[in-house]
Amino acid sequence: MSAYLLLKFFHVLGATVLIGTGAGIAFFMLLASRSGDPRLLAGTARLVVIADWVFTAPAVLLQFATGIALMEVTGYSYASPWFLAALALFLFIGACWLPVVVIQYRLRRVADAMVVGAPAVEFQQWMRRWISLGIPAFSAILLLLWLMVAKPLPVI
Repeated sequence: MSAYLLLKFFHVLGATVLIGTGAGIAFFMLLASRSGDPRLLAGTARLVVIADWVFTAPAVLLQFATGIALMEVTGYSYASPWFLAALALFLFIGACWLPVVVIQYRLRRVADAMVVGAPAVEFQQWMRRWISLGIPAFSAILLLLWLMVAKPLPVI
C-alpha cells in the first residue's frame, strides 16, 4: 500500500471516529438529560468525559497529523483556498470543542451533586451551553467532511 493510501485510510478513520463519537456522545447525553434521572445523568456524564479522551482527542490528533502529511504527499498548497477553508473549520471546531470538554466536567460534577439532592437548574444551564457549542461544531465537522470529499475549492 502506498504512503498516500495509508495516510488517507487513517485520515478517513479519524473522521469516522470523530463523527461517530460526536453523534454518539450527543445522542446519549441528550437522552440522559431528557430523562431527568440524576443517576443516569451522572453515569452518562462520566462516560461522556471518558469517551472524549479515549476517542475524540486521539482522533483530533490523528486528523491533524494525517492531514498535514497528506498535504505534503499530494503537494497541495498550504495557501490554497481549500486548505485555508479546511484549517478555518478545523480551528473553529476546536474552539467549540475545548469549552465543551470543560462543560462536560461541570455537567459531571453537577449531575453527581444531583444524585444527593441538588436541584437540576444548574445542570440544565450547562446543558444549554453544551448544546449551543455542540450544534455548530458538529455542523462544521460535516461541512469539513464535505470539503474533504468534494474539494470544491482550488487545492494548488
